[in-house]
Amino acid sequence: MGDLVAEYTSRLQRQENEIKSLSAEIESLKNPQNVGSLSHLDELREENARLKYRLNILKRSLQEERSECNKSMVNINQRLQEVFGDAIRAAYPDLDNPPLAVTPNQQAKFGDYQCNSAMAMAQMMKAKGVKVNPRDIAEKIVQNIPENELILKTEIAGPGFINIHLQRSFVSKLLTNLLVNGVQPPPLERRKKVVVDFSSPNIAKEMHVGHLRSTIIGDSMCRLFEFLGYEVLRLNHVGDWGTQFGMLIAHLQDKFPNYLTVSPPIGDLQAFYKESKKRFDDDEEFKKRAYQCVVRLQSKEPDFIKAWNLICDVSRNEFQKVYDCLDIRIIERGESFYQDLMTAVVKEFEDKGLVELDEGRKIVFAPGQSIPLTVVKSDGGYTYDTSDLAALHHRLFEEKADVIIYVTDSGQGMHFQVVFAAGQMIGWYDPKVTRVEHAGFGVVLGEDKKKFKTRSGDTIRLMDLLEEGLKRAMDKLKEKERDKVLTPEELTKAQRAVAFGCIKYADLSHNRINDYVFSFDKMLDDRGNTAAYLLYAFTRIRSIARLANLDESVLRDAAKSTSIILEHEREWKLGKCILRFPEILQRILDDLFLHTLCDYLYELATTFTEFYDSCYCVEKDRQTGEVVKVNMWRMLLCEATAAIMAKCFDILGITPVERM
Repeated sequence: MGDLVAEYTSRLQRQENEIKSLSAEIESLKNPQNVGSLSHLDELREENARLKYRLNILKRSLQEERSECNKSMVNINQRLQEVFGDAIRAAYPDLDNPPLAVTPNQQAKFGDYQCNSAMAMAQMMKAKGVKVNPRDIAEKIVQNIPENELILKTEIAGPGFINIHLQRSFVSKLLTNLLVNGVQPPPLERRKKVVVDFSSPNIAKEMHVGHLRSTIIGDSMCRLFEFLGYEVLRLNHVGDWGTQFGMLIAHLQDKFPNYLTVSPPIGDLQAFYKESKKRFDDDEEFKKRAYQCVVRLQSKEPDFIKAWNLICDVSRNEFQKVYDCLDIRIIERGESFYQDLMTAVVKEFEDKGLVELDEGRKIVFAPGQSIPLTVVKSDGGYTYDTSDLAALHHRLFEEKADVIIYVTDSGQGMHFQVVFAAGQMIGWYDPKVTRVEHAGFGVVLGEDKKKFKTRSGDTIRLMDLLEEGLKRAMDKLKEKERDKVLTPEELTKAQRAVAFGCIKYADLSHNRINDYVFSFDKMLDDRGNTAAYLLYAFTRIRSIARLANLDESVLRDAAKSTSIILEHEREWKLGKCILRFPEILQRILDDLFLHTLCDYLYELATTFTEFYDSCYCVEKDRQTGEVVKVNMWRMLLCEATAAIMAKCFDILGITPVERM
């Protein structure tokens, strides 16, 4: 779908440009002063007729293309910005880069949207020595608004705010489009390739809450880009190389001498790691042998590669348990993948004279950065800096990524800032063309506001945390006596939806930059902005059609034939809220803050509750309880709300259930 939409969008743009050009030619032909001689006039008239014929064909073709693109959801804010952008340019053609600000109105009495450009434009003009009242500017902008189907009326308020009232018929048409065609992303100009580097645990160590944040946030970003039609590569940059593997292999050789023929039963890799680390710290002879193992591993001796693979496989199996619980798809491409690329990367920096020597180390200073990158250690080994430069190079030149996002804790922000600066310095990418960004996040705190750990001070195992979530979710469901109305299969589905949905939503609903307090009690509370509340709200909306005995086919047919009436203020408010979805996605695409989607989802659920409390969807006989009337346009508003909520859940990686 993404490629097709991108192709349509490109063709539309070309055709529109050609139409403008042809229209200008036709206008010039109408002016007799432009005709050089009467003998040439017949030729021009003939050319004029040909141009008009071609222009009509192009217009028809353009309408056909537009009808294909019309299946996509419309970003109303973006469309209003286009309208007001045209109006501002027409009103003030000599003003360079005039400010354009269109936002949803917070209070219904002031209209639906607001254009606040007039005040900023007055400031720009004042700086140039021209004093104009902002209200006069607003008036002139309004006078130059081109013909459009969005706007019912405008009002100028206060110092120069332009309040915008939308056409109800236009909003109704967009809602019908949503119901008939489903939740379709806005058209893409070009299908870009996006690489998201997330999760990234270390081999032979347990996944902890820091990895939980990276995994949840990274997966949700991937889901957003995938929904919007981008090609997405999900990469797991695991720590699967380095000196620690020397001590692990040496310990493996001692503990399981027949590891080459019999698979070693390493049950607890964390304990295995601690045992080998203790020997490494305490036993000088063991330490020497561990270093020799590193050298032989880096030389790729088969027995040592097998030992390394065995250790990696035990970790992978543990990681996969977490990924299966959280429904994560990811491709492993660890540090080992980039080992052979590092030599070429260091050589490229050396050949361009960008490497300095510092007490035996080879370092690189990037412009504007106070800390250098160490690309080669004094013992000749490579570092994380070298590995990350090699990964960046591979993603830019082999994967040909247009967007690269690194999802790690904020503590690594400075490191990535220097890596990106070095990549720009050497000419690998231009930030105006390729988006390379670190999406940092804060730490997870316990309810005591300290780093989240066990009572003994150990890092909490991620699987233990997820299993605790399952237990608490089941307790909550039984407390609400859901076990008495749901089948065992439905109960298990609800348990997993609540447990993992609540853990994900608690993370994603906070601004990722901030630290957040992990609390099962708050997560599982079915009041307020929590997954528990939203999942219950969703199942309630889905149940309305069941109570009215309406199946999907009836609702589908009704969507094509029933006009959505938006006369009641709650209907109007809900309709507009539903259609803000593309605006929300665009905002997240720009800043990668997923809590915006959670805030919108909560707003949509509460706006629906206001609507449902005020507007009867299904009317029943008070004595018999039988359905006597179904207000179909309101049932369709319920369906549209549920469709958008379902897509929000999908982007957040949360699985709703029909019955809960």
